[in-house]
Amino acid sequence: MKRKRGIEMNNVILVGMPACGKSTIGVVLAKTMNKGFVDTDLLIQQREGKTLQNIINEHGNDYFHRIEESVLLDVDVNNYVIATGGSAIYFDCAMEHFKEHGKIVYIKVSLETILERLNNIKTRGVTLGKGQTIEDLYHQRVPLYEKHADLVIEAEDLHIEEIVEKIIEVF
Repeated sequence: MKRKRGIEMNNVILVGMPACGKSTIGVVLAKTMNKGFVDTDLLIQQREGKTLQNIINEHGNDYFHRIEESVLLDVDVNNYVIATGGSAIYFDCAMEHFKEHGKIVYIKVSLETILERLNNIKTRGVTLGKGQTIEDLYHQRVPLYEKHADLVIEAEDLHIEEIVEKIIEVF
């Protein structure tokens, strides 16, 4: 995903826990704002020719994170909504790259909501360390999402259209 050099960047980058709604919100937001849309998880799958879970199962978390970081740094687009994978937040260089190219929006929902939505954890492609739980992951990642976000959307009880409206108000 390359852009022409010298074009002003006006991307919206969505970050948040797995199952917070980044991809779904991203599609609606892109359509509403007349922007392109890209999901970095799909880019990883295209690059590797495998599902996220298969990449993790076959090569492990470290390999997956190397591929993810590379894909994130290769995203070079203009006027796009970019939905990132939940672990994108671990890569400071990628977050700096995105900040240079747009605004980072954290889609924040409660741990309880994430647990309810993540009924397919074994096949979803979530990188958990040995013995690590979703709760551990949540408490580890939330401070990072908040640190890097230009905007935090408290999305707990909001419909997609309401979340999109809140983002558009700022942009």
